[in-house]
Amino acid sequence: MKNIEKKIKKIISKQFGIKYDTILNNFSLRDDLKADSLDLVELIMNIEEKFKIEISDEEVSNFDTISSICIFLKKNKIKK
Repeated sequence: MKNIEKKIKKIISKQFGIKYDTILNNFSLRDDLKADSLDLVELIMNIEEKFKIEISDEEVSNFDTISSICIFLKKNKIKK
């Protein structure tokens, strides 16, 4: 799961202009990253592209923290 976390944090670092080493798994996408709906769509698109998957809107609605994204990817056997 560490590899997944690293990749998610790299995507977030680049998209939100935040230093990689300051990003915590329990960061709230909306509260800590100040992500609006457009930011979230872009984030999901970047994740889908990076991991070569499709994530349904229903699944996306469960993403509230960085950790929740990583858990989803792990449960769906994403190993990249």
